Amino acid sequence: MSAGGAAYAGTLDEAALRDWGRSIGARPPLGAALCLYGPLGAGKSTLARAIGRGGGVQAPMPSPTFNLVYGYELGGGGRLLHFDLYRVRSPDEVASLGWEEVGTGDALAVIEWPERAGALLPADRWDVKLAIASGRPDLRDVRVIRVGAPAPLPMPRG
Repeated sequence: MSAGGAAYAGTLDEAALRDWGRSIGARPPLGAALCLYGPLGAGKSTLARAIGRGGGVQAPMPSPTFNLVYGYELGGGGRLLHFDLYRVRSPDEVASLGWEEVGTGDALAVIEWPERAGALLPADRWDVKLAIASGRPDLRDVRVIRVGAPAPLPMPRG
């Protein structure tokens, strides 16, 4: 798989999207950032919660839309940082959210609405683009793109 190339492109139903998330959480790529792009309702929060569940998070995992970031301890070690930048108006606001941990060794950062972070996104990351499949509201088009040299990520099955 080459840097900057699509690692996966396909269509998943919600169960397959959750399965993929749980597989990521079961073997979290610590030190990586997963940037989740897509419109409202595309499955960003569903995927983020599934990653947490796969990593052993038992606590409720509300959307961090109002708090902007939640942190969770993962059962096998490390932390999950779940950012939701929907309400962020400029990249300057991101710096105060514990952003220095994004892309570091003991944390997996899952970032919804990453475009709001602008140039603050780590150079090494996974861009996950989600969209509601045309004419099929029960399916999601998923495209996973490797940017730079992030830690390995399991790919969806399907």
